[in-house]
Amino acid sequence: MTTEPHLKAHVLVVDDDDGYRSMLERILIRAGYSVTTACDGLEGMKAVNSEQLDLVLVDVNLPGINGIEVVRQIQEIDNTLPCIVITGQGSAEYSLEALKAGAHWYLDKHFEQGNPDPIRRLVEQAVEHKRLKVENRLLHTQLRSQYGFGNIVGNSPALQESLDIVRKVADSDSTCLVTGESGTGKELFARALHYNSQRADRMLVTVNCGAIPEELLESELFGHVKGAFTNASSHREGRFSVANGGTIFLDEIGDMSLNLQVKLLRVLQERSFEPVGSSKTIAVDVRVIAATNQDLPTAIADGRFREDLYYRLNVIPIEVPPLRERAGDVELLVDFFIEKLNKNKNKKVQGIDSEALNLLKDYGWPGNVRELENTLERMVVLRSEGELDIGDLPRQLRTAPLASAPTAPSLPSSGVSFNELVDLFETDLISQALDKTSWNKNKAAKMLGLNRTTLLEKIKKKKLSSPDTDD
Repeated sequence: MTTEPHLKAHVLVVDDDDGYRSMLERILIRAGYSVTTACDGLEGMKAVNSEQLDLVLVDVNLPGINGIEVVRQIQEIDNTLPCIVITGQGSAEYSLEALKAGAHWYLDKHFEQGNPDPIRRLVEQAVEHKRLKVENRLLHTQLRSQYGFGNIVGNSPALQESLDIVRKVADSDSTCLVTGESGTGKELFARALHYNSQRADRMLVTVNCGAIPEELLESELFGHVKGAFTNASSHREGRFSVANGGTIFLDEIGDMSLNLQVKLLRVLQERSFEPVGSSKTIAVDVRVIAATNQDLPTAIADGRFREDLYYRLNVIPIEVPPLRERAGDVELLVDFFIEKLNKNKNKKVQGIDSEALNLLKDYGWPGNVRELENTLERMVVLRSEGELDIGDLPRQLRTAPLASAPTAPSLPSSGVSFNELVDLFETDLISQALDKTSWNKNKAAKMLGLNRTTLLEKIKKKKLSSPDTDD
């Protein structure tokens, strides 16, 4: 039977002892709980399947299905529903078995019945545990939705190629190196990797290696013990310890000092580290995702980045393309940001006219998606409602040059075969890209949408050379 309306939380009591069951029911009702009772396991499971419950109190010794089996079946149905097993004297082995089956805790049936405080505290703790567990699951569901693949907006081949890699490796523990210019959304890719992995229920810890002074970054990453250095007045846990079981995202990894690079390399190799000032080795189970806007091969050649660390980080390379290589995605992003800003800023902007949209499409976006979002935020906030038009664009955008992609060459109008025409066109495009990047072949390859090795082969085949020196 069900007694009292729902007041605080709904508790099911399953016990074949009428007197004991009634006593628990009275204690719980006086404590403000809604209570349903059942006299055996079958009746209890019917209640579990038909009612919204926050806690189950179940006796071990029941006719038919015993309490241990009830707990096991409940956890298969809903592992957020806590169960407290009621045990008698001399049944410690049942308590242990119940905990293994998934019980939250156990209650000695022979507690002091004149003092109900212990059972009230135990029930309150179990109900709170369930609330936190449900909230945690809901939060992670929201995070998975927020950082799912569908929220990385764009249909361009360059973006989809990178997303395809993320989909394939998200549920692995492989170390990933996310590269791309500032503002392209590298952190969004890192979050998609984490929240679509088996580690999604654990923490994602982000460290911006470029924003923390070198002398503090080691302590930030690995922690320190009291007295390790001046002002180290207490023990501090490092980010790697906090991320244990989850993921650590090392943003701007290219800014890390060579000294710290050596220590990070050891963590990647050994999966362990020592806090600053300590000789104690701490083992961690952490997935590492790193990101940078720097050209790390160039940094290696310049002696600013360790080659062995680069290969440890670059197990799965993921390149996030710049917005100028995703011209077809600008309209999708504009619609996405207008809808998002209307919601977050309580505005009523109804899209953008074609003239303003075309200017947004033609702009080079050196700040990439971040610059586009900031531009749209300014436009939406100032406009508030109606349709955005060219007058809402920032002045510098209305007069800005078009995207800095190579322009089409001038070609002979006659006397040239189609294949020769194509070859001339390709040669001119490559020459423009090399000139624009001062013969930086990595950047030129990215601008042209080619692999570096493909570009090198074409340069050699076309016998192109730098005006100064060929690197």
